[in-house]
Amino acid sequence: MTTLDDRAPVDDGPAVYTVGEPRLLGGPPPTVPGRDQDWLVRAAAAVHLLGRGGSAFPVATKLAVVPRRARVLVNGSEGEPASRKDRVLMRRNPDLVVAGAALVAAALRSPRTVIAVTDRQSADALAAAVGRSGCDIEVQLHEHGFVGGEIGALAKGVDGRRPVPDGVKVLPHVRGLAGRPTYASNVETFAHLALLAALGPDRYAATGTPDQPGTSLVTVLGTSRDGVLEVPNGLAVRRLVRDHQGPVLIGGYHGTWTTRTDLLVDRVAIRRDGMELGASVLAVLPPGTCPVGEVARVAAWLAAESAGQCGPCVFGLPALAEDLSRLAAGEQVDADRLRLRLSWTSGRGACHHPTGAAGFVASALAELSDLRRHLSEGHCGRPVLGALPVGSRR
Repeated sequence: MTTLDDRAPVDDGPAVYTVGEPRLLGGPPPTVPGRDQDWLVRAAAAVHLLGRGGSAFPVATKLAVVPRRARVLVNGSEGEPASRKDRVLMRRNPDLVVAGAALVAAALRSPRTVIAVTDRQSADALAAAVGRSGCDIEVQLHEHGFVGGEIGALAKGVDGRRPVPDGVKVLPHVRGLAGRPTYASNVETFAHLALLAALGPDRYAATGTPDQPGTSLVTVLGTSRDGVLEVPNGLAVRRLVRDHQGPVLIGGYHGTWTTRTDLLVDRVAIRRDGMELGASVLAVLPPGTCPVGEVARVAAWLAAESAGQCGPCVFGLPALAEDLSRLAAGEQVDADRLRLRLSWTSGRGACHHPTGAAGFVASALAELSDLRRHLSEGHCGRPVLGALPVGSRR
């Protein structure tokens, strides 16, 4: 594992590492030739490129269905407090993100391209890169919550409306910016498209796995070498969490706790195992903290991030957070009632937020022995160190 930059980051951000040859976080970005829409669809299909924003949707499928003259929306909001990978990319290699946005915009003959971010330093870096490129790309700075980063909500925010998800899911290629068809994806996805156009499918696929060529950015928390890493797809999770023996949180605060460190950083393989890489967060808890208190803090934060549009968010998430807070304080909580509340919350919301939050809590209940011990025996006696970050991390 090689340190890319051993100096203190100017933004007090995370340490940055790479395993193997860096692509996204390496030196100056390569020259990106123009490619038409058909080429991008074929190339993305050839390397099985999946989106890097959480849903891991096939990029070729999304590019194939979006019509010409569609708008382009680049999502750099990164509302997940545990994740820093998008900010690192936007600040260290903004030219690659801009090159990817310009590539897609030209291929679609888009009349409007917007990069939406929520932190000033990333916005400034991207704006400077746009200036160097000479492209007609808007960089917009937005302040919204975690749910506001959902792509439908983000499109509303860019349009000047309240950034909340639609109750009925409408994909952006049908209705996005200004109610028009829009190609929308995460900043890392656009960076990968720029690399794919520059390298071609064969060179792009020279690293990674046959199912998932290329590299991924991952945020690692709770180990002796925390930070943002660029790794070849297919690397074992155990290498990144430094052989940690306890449960690992895969995917962030809409993710899953698991004891399986044999899993690979591979969105296809992880999905086969019933999980998602999601926000590309791998987190472990230090032995000195109370796991129940850590989960309770995150659950309370998730409840506060609700858009307030439906019962599972308005009532279900606060009820879960209250039960967990009481449990963390050593009070008695009815385990059956807690599990019933989880079943009422999951799969019933106007967006994915209550389901993701309930999955985080349910997997903690299944995998964290200390949480089960709190239910049966009372408090573990350890303090809450705040190892899992909540709130703004600009």
